Amino acid sequence: MEKRYWFVILTYVLMQLSSAIGVPLLIKSGLYEQGNRDIWTQLKIASGHWAIISFVAALLIILFLLRKDIQDRHLDRSRADMSGTIGWMIGGVFLALIAQMVAANIEVHLLNIKAQSENTKNLIEIVTLTPWFILVTSVLAPILEEIVFRKILFGTLYKRTNFFIAAILSSLIFAAVHFDFTHLLIYTSMGFVFAYLYVKTKRIIVPIMAHVMMNTFVILIQVVFKDDIEQIMKQAEQLQSSIGGF
Repeated sequence: MEKRYWFVILTYVLMQLSSAIGVPLLIKSGLYEQGNRDIWTQLKIASGHWAIISFVAALLIILFLLRKDIQDRHLDRSRADMSGTIGWMIGGVFLALIAQMVAANIEVHLLNIKAQSENTKNLIEIVTLTPWFILVTSVLAPILEEIVFRKILFGTLYKRTNFFIAAILSSLIFAAVHFDFTHLLIYTSMGFVFAYLYVKTKRIIVPIMAHVMMNTFVILIQVVFKDDIEQIMKQAEQLQSSIGGF
């Protein structure tokens, strides 16, 4: 692996760990005590603000580290043309959503895993308290994740193995980083789709944009229809419990 790629991964890891220092510093500033907020609300708001700061900083550093890749991207003549690129971006969103739905149904109906994701629930709570946090969930996170997990991890493994091995390993790591181990199948299925888009088009912008559009769609749906979704989830759990009791 190229040395600059190791620095990219290190930057990403440090960004993820930085909240352990950054969030307490923001809390100590006293800016989050307004309105008699409880400590958990303060933590969530501070977490959203620190995420914006750290993700922007990490993206700028990573783009600087990858300046050679950016400059040399036009040398690859096998990349998809502009129409193909746009087509796969749009089609990639639907592929990712379908993969997510299939994986979710397998988890719920075959593995008896609750459909509600704690990771997604926490993100929605932060978005509700800090609307600007949607910049992280919908734009910054997808860009960084595709660079790290598809361009670097998958790309490096793909050169040494085959698509399946490279996709499964990079997707499992992608899933594990979200700390939502109950829903590994969903994250892994999405990782496979994004890896396929990258291989098919040889343009990292394709999985990036598909990921951005998918996350934006999911987050907006979760925020706008939050109460309705929670009610549906409760009814589904009650139905599942009644069937199990029967």
